[in-house]
Amino acid sequence: MNKKLKWALVAAIAIAAGVYGYYRLIPRQNEELTNVDNTTKTVKKVLSVNAKVIKPHLLTDEIPVVGSLVPGEEVLLSFESSGKITDIFFEEGSFVKKGTLLAKINDAQLLAQLKRLEAQIPLAEDRVYRQNALLQRDAVSKEALEIVKTELATLNADIEKIKAQIEMTELRAPFDGIIGLRQVSVGAYASPTTVVARLASLSPIKLDFSVAERYASDIKKGANLEFTVAGKINPYSAKVYATEPTLDAETRSLVVRAIYDNKDGELLPGQYADIRLKQKEIKDAIAIPSEAIVPEMGKNKVFVYRNGKSEPVDVIIGIRTEKEVQIIEGLQIGDTILTSGTLQLRKGSAVKIVSFE
Repeated sequence: MNKKLKWALVAAIAIAAGVYGYYRLIPRQNEELTNVDNTTKTVKKVLSVNAKVIKPHLLTDEIPVVGSLVPGEEVLLSFESSGKITDIFFEEGSFVKKGTLLAKINDAQLLAQLKRLEAQIPLAEDRVYRQNALLQRDAVSKEALEIVKTELATLNADIEKIKAQIEMTELRAPFDGIIGLRQVSVGAYASPTTVVARLASLSPIKLDFSVAERYASDIKKGANLEFTVAGKINPYSAKVYATEPTLDAETRSLVVRAIYDNKDGELLPGQYADIRLKQKEIKDAIAIPSEAIVPEMGKNKVFVYRNGKSEPVDVIIGIRTEKEVQIIEGLQIGDTILTSGTLQLRKGSAVKIVSFE
């Protein structure tokens, strides 16, 4: 092999290697990946959504507030006078009627005074009788008769005073209710500041709550409301019967009190209550789920289903409830609105309705 042929062969090999390397470096289209990508794009073009056909229905405007249940009547029981407790007649946690004797302190000294005064009554009455008889015969002056009458009246007044003091040694229930845990024992010394027990009336029961200043004028006596408490599914109905005459200076709110009969004693004072105050009711309202509203640049829009595609519609909203929004303008009865996937929807997006609400 001569020298020229040798170099020609080397050059041919170099050119072949270069061409092969260039071919290896050229980007190729992966048909399998391309097919998957095209399939994905095709799937993404049709969105599965939920929808709702607009039908008119009753819409209630409500104010949600939190309140607290309080007893219909409540008092801390204590004696009106001081002394050693001699008897306790009630059972803790029991129901007592108005006027029931609950406890008593020592009244032996007062009873002795009463007995002494009552013993003087017959003599005082006899003096009045004799003085009156003598006056009829002009044997005494009218002044003498008035003196013995005054003595008898004073004696009766002293007796009434002692009886009143004896009553103050008795602790009686001021109203029907449930008596709580007693705080004293027989033999203890009690004074007017000593709490014997708590008495509360649970039927009816009161519901206290506050409303913001802007709603104060809407709260009227006799207004009905519904409330729920923890652990109870069904709502309870109460009626507003009183409000404070002025707003609270610190919170700028109005304190309102409603009443619930609580005949079975199911509810207890101290429980929190979630209250729904009905402001007004709108018949044949167009209302849609709040999740269907899409805020955009200071406006609100809703996507409507038309011929398999989504179309945005500007709407004007009215009142809001916990789950719905009133539509004043923009929608009509019978329109089908899209309630899911709203953030992915665009004008003309192809959609498939999988469920109606």
